[in-house]
Amino acid sequence: MARAADEAGLEELWLWEDCFLESGIAAAAAALAWTDRLRVGIGVLPVPLRNVALTAMEIATLHRLFPGRVSVGVGHGVQDWMAQVGERVESPLTLLREHLDVLGALLRGQEVTTRGRYVQLDAVALGWPPPTPPLVLAAASGPRTLRLAGEAADGTILHAGMPLDLVRQARQLVDEGAEASGRTERHLLISYVQIHGNDREAAVEMARERARAGADHVVLEPARDEPDPEGFVRMAAEVGSVVGKD
Repeated sequence: MARAADEAGLEELWLWEDCFLESGIAAAAAALAWTDRLRVGIGVLPVPLRNVALTAMEIATLHRLFPGRVSVGVGHGVQDWMAQVGERVESPLTLLREHLDVLGALLRGQEVTTRGRYVQLDAVALGWPPPTPPLVLAAASGPRTLRLAGEAADGTILHAGMPLDLVRQARQLVDEGAEASGRTERHLLISYVQIHGNDREAAVEMARERARAGADHVVLEPARDEPDPEGFVRMAAEVGSVVGKD
């Protein structure tokens, strides 16, 4: 799929880290190594599974190996899965805020000492921070997390099951959070949408709808039983070329 996406001129290939299927970082590294120009996104890494210093190290390593070709988001994770591995926390919102704040600081090359409720570091700094700090992205769906993402992240990732009216609401909430924290750059809104089959016309319309609702980037997600994944990414590249002209 990665090679097909690169050859078709697809702008970005988005992956995710699901329990207990595959590592987002390892899969992204392989996809980047197999391709020449394709950008690869991970949406998202669950923060309860990951020490923030490790997350920062892995993101920084990917940016050293493949400069400017990686986008990584973090999120609460599915709470039942987090409980299965003994990492479910009492306040997922607090953990996400602490993780976002520290992750951004580490990727900017800062030394961090913090004694948060969940995130605790003592004079930690990356030895090889990215030359250009990458955007920090967060997954969100509920109002409180969407406002937090606007305050503490550079962009927000919305799952494919979110209906259009909630995409519009998400745009408003992340903008409110960004304004409250004094951020002046536009907050990126990345919306997944699931497409069943290689229906180019339906995909174009759904992508346009989400763009009109406030999404800056639309990720076309194939169904789990998609019989032709390589054909799907070629179709997605065609949709991107059409929607990009609107």
